[in-house]
Amino acid sequence: MSDAAIEIVNAFVASPKKERFLTLLGTKKGRPKLRQTLAHFQDLDPRYAQRLGSDLRTTDAIVALLEQRGAPAICYLLSEDPDLDGCELPLEEAVERVHGRGMGTFISCIPGRLAYFESEGMGERYLLVRRT
Repeated sequence: MSDAAIEIVNAFVASPKKERFLTLLGTKKGRPKLRQTLAHFQDLDPRYAQRLGSDLRTTDAIVALLEQRGAPAICYLLSEDPDLDGCELPLEEAVERVHGRGMGTFISCIPGRLAYFESEGMGERYLLVRRT
């Protein structure tokens, strides 16, 4: 189980589902089940999720926003897409591979503090920020 994936769940998933998702992350068969939920994910903690408007609809704008918030060069992905899930990628590449692709994905920039989430739904893009 990845510490970065645990941090995503602990920081940004609403309490009623948090324990279930942590349990799924802890098993070989559970992680694929968790990944399947990301397409239509409705369990973000609203206290830490800011839906992005149409003014932030380009990859460059999203990367710039994350960099302004302190995103480092390399980020971790928890994704519905098996080719992206568990990868560590440069920030710009991660956003390029996720943005507009219709695959539910978390990009964890600063574990437990800064992430980006995009789901399958049109306009379902969120900046996730939690101050410690």
